[in-house]
Amino acid sequence: MWVAGEVLAAADVNSYLMNQTIMRFADASARTSGIATVAEGMFSYLDDTNLLTVYNGSAWVGVDTQASQLTTIVTDATTSRTLASTDENKTIRFTNGSATTVTVDASTDFQVGARADIIADGAGVVTITADTATVAGDATSTTSGSFTIGAQYSAATLLCVATDEYRLIGNITAV
Repeated sequence: MWVAGEVLAAADVNSYLMNQTIMRFADASARTSGIATVAEGMFSYLDDTNLLTVYNGSAWVGVDTQASQLTTIVTDATTSRTLASTDENKTIRFTNGSATTVTVDASTDFQVGARADIIADGAGVVTITADTATVAGDATSTTSGSFTIGAQYSAATLLCVATDEYRLIGNITAV
């Protein structure tokens, strides 16, 4: 504890206050270069993924709070989309009347625990295709196969369970 009039040294700020704040960074690279010494329990917010993270002593992990899990709904009328880390924790409504292909590959790069909800709102069939990443669902695990989401207004959730490894949960059929 400090007393009134006591000088607050830089070391006190670094060891007491910095470890008790939520630091904001543009992305994980900026966080890595901006923090000289990482301590267990430090928090950071990443602007590029809208993710609140905490250092657990060995890695930065997402904090499972309502604030970090707010869902953004994205409407996509295209017939082709490769999921990216910017799609983490979003709901994507595919509205095209033609067949739509959603690709999950090594560049998708979701953090473990992140998910994307996929809704087939258009009349066209929505197909989720694995390409170099493992997608498992409907008793099938594949790095090059596909799954279709059921009829219009059906949905599925893509959940990252490990680096480049996903589970597809919902109204799906392996193709």
